[in-house]
Amino acid sequence: MAQLIRKEDALEYHAKGRPGKIEVVPTKETKTQRDLALAYSPGVADPCMEIFNNPEDVYKYTAKGNLVAVISNGTAVLGLGNIGPEASKPVMEGKGLLFKIFADIDVFDIELNALDIDSFVNVVKALEPTFGGVNLEDIKAPECFEIEKRLKAELKIPVMHDDQHGTAIISGAALLNALEVVGKKIGDVKFVISGAGASAISCCKIYLALGATVENIYMFDSKGLIVKSRTDLDEHKQIFAQDKPSMQLEDAMHDADVFIGLSKGNIVSQDMVKAMAPSPIVFALANPTPEISYEDALAARQDVIMATGRSDYPNQVNNVLGFPFIFRGALDVRATTINEEMKLAAVKALAALAKEPVPDIVNVAYNEKSLHFGANYIIPKPIDPRLLVTVSPAVAKAAMDSGVARKPITDWQAYETELYRRLGTDDNIMRFIVNKAKQNPKRVIFAEAENLKVLKAVQTVQDDGIAIPILLGNEAIIRGMIAENNLHLEGVQILDPQSPELKATCKKYGDQFFEKRNRRGYNLFEAHKAMQDRIYFGCMMVDNGDADALISGLTRNYPDTVRPAIQIIGLQENVKKVAGMYLMLTKKGPLFFADTTVNFNPTVDELIDITLLAAKEVAQFNIKPRIAMLSYSNFGSSNSAEAIIIREAVAKMKKLYPEIVVDGEMQAGVAFNKDLLRENYPFSDLVNESPNVLIFPNLAAGNIAYHLLQEVGGSEAVGPILLGLRKPVHVLQLGSTVRQIVNMVAIAVVDAQERSK
Repeated sequence: MAQLIRKEDALEYHAKGRPGKIEVVPTKETKTQRDLALAYSPGVADPCMEIFNNPEDVYKYTAKGNLVAVISNGTAVLGLGNIGPEASKPVMEGKGLLFKIFADIDVFDIELNALDIDSFVNVVKALEPTFGGVNLEDIKAPECFEIEKRLKAELKIPVMHDDQHGTAIISGAALLNALEVVGKKIGDVKFVISGAGASAISCCKIYLALGATVENIYMFDSKGLIVKSRTDLDEHKQIFAQDKPSMQLEDAMHDADVFIGLSKGNIVSQDMVKAMAPSPIVFALANPTPEISYEDALAARQDVIMATGRSDYPNQVNNVLGFPFIFRGALDVRATTINEEMKLAAVKALAALAKEPVPDIVNVAYNEKSLHFGANYIIPKPIDPRLLVTVSPAVAKAAMDSGVARKPITDWQAYETELYRRLGTDDNIMRFIVNKAKQNPKRVIFAEAENLKVLKAVQTVQDDGIAIPILLGNEAIIRGMIAENNLHLEGVQILDPQSPELKATCKKYGDQFFEKRNRRGYNLFEAHKAMQDRIYFGCMMVDNGDADALISGLTRNYPDTVRPAIQIIGLQENVKKVAGMYLMLTKKGPLFFADTTVNFNPTVDELIDITLLAAKEVAQFNIKPRIAMLSYSNFGSSNSAEAIIIREAVAKMKKLYPEIVVDGEMQAGVAFNKDLLRENYPFSDLVNESPNVLIFPNLAAGNIAYHLLQEVGGSEAVGPILLGLRKPVHVLQLGSTVRQIVNMVAIAVVDAQERSK
């Protein structure tokens, strides 16, 4: 399913809060006068002099070694053309964001008002002392060739024009694997290339390095086939000029083994694909509209291996598979350049990775039961967590072997560990949850649909295929808000419990509710009246299987949502009490806090129940729970009643559930300090890996902790996730943002998926 991005959503995303997508964050302490004296004057003079005496120390005392410049003059931005440096800035910021989230590389984006080659080169050369590497971006051909050539020759830091080499590296890996699938050798196959810009030229150079021959490459630009008789060819096109008469693209496609499209959409017909050699390879990489659509290519012939630049079809050739990891490897060995050996190492590492078993997180994300090497999987997926630890070491080793590394790696195991640490999981967990929800969307009730934030969240949920929304409320009011705010929810189901149309349904639900609660404080009249309340009505829908999950709480007190859910839906088998858990998205990865919303002073057995519920929920998110049961004391250092309860709960957990990693009682600071644990409590189960699930001794501690981490610690809170109910009902935080509502819907859908098994 294609990702639907609306103009108003894109503009709001870039403008909201602090405009743009990136910021500079201090990495050292800055809170005291002493901190500032160390950071600037007089303390900064000492590292300055160390660098003066030994310029290589700039990597030791500054951020240069992890800082890349993303530089453009805006002359060839995406498919938008020459839109200028200011208009290119959102793209360059986006590139910086990708560098950071995929490879933990910091970026300054630099947009230059420099159209001629000399001006551009001179500015970038002057910036060399600042950066560890330079990523050139969106510069038109043929100037981009000369700019990169000169900068590579004149700078002693790695330089790469990603528009040229990114697509070349990724498509090269895909091509190697596609040829292996069809049993052809690269030196024997006939290529037809549509496009002769920077990317196409670089792709063909990579193919030559992999074994292709110039005689077998038929390259077309806007004027036709590139042949030696033409007088308008620059030096880069001349490399691929054929000593043959000119011909049309349609004629060249006869008996071609490989088509590479780097031009414009819809220029290849089904007949042209049918005319190709047996088992043809078609890489239609124009974006967003390929040279021939995936559907048309497969309809033309079943033996085609097809790749595009789009994420909604198999075999996406996406530059994000390359540039973050190539620069990561280059920076980590302090390479003076990115040479051909390093690019080829990236090609071969990507090709090899596609043949390895695919992690579950990738299968789930792409709604696949088991991706495996073959015609529909010739290149890894962009979210594959193994890319960083596969491509970066290959590039680093190639830099060392080719003599351009100034800081060779000696301990490869330690390097891999460091790369995993950089990878982090704070964003990955929500990507996993959202993608898992998309795999099998469920019907989710929104009990507060007369709220604009809810409706905006519903728009995202529907557009992205996360859930099938059902809105409860006054239809006229909801339709009016949809129209007034230019939302596109024409087909969404809207139900009003107070409307005459639902009178019979309300009576049925009221009778059922009376049966559940007739000896627990409700008479028949009150049971029927309760069905006018959207929460009660929604819970009855879920209980009856008329919906799969319910979301509420944005404008209601927490107990007003929880109480109907407990009364109507009830608890899971063997569960005595519900509990509340928050997912905290921190800079060090996801943390799960329980209980934060329900149980005031849990007993030993209740703490065990809370722990088991939390562990089960965390496991649904493809995370192995590592649990710390927290206290103000450490392993028997206090004999207060509260400390003893935690101690006994841990002992009982270890005895009854030895397969679960759990320890305590322990202070929060001790739980996350592995050196302190190893030195003082080496017996702890958490001595080697930090916890990801925190169980609090009481509601006050848990509630205070998550609020502090959210408001002061800068973490994002997702929740509360209600644990222990027979069917999923989840409560929003009072005043949740649209993003937080969408996240909770994704969790509710995943919850419903698990309950339906």
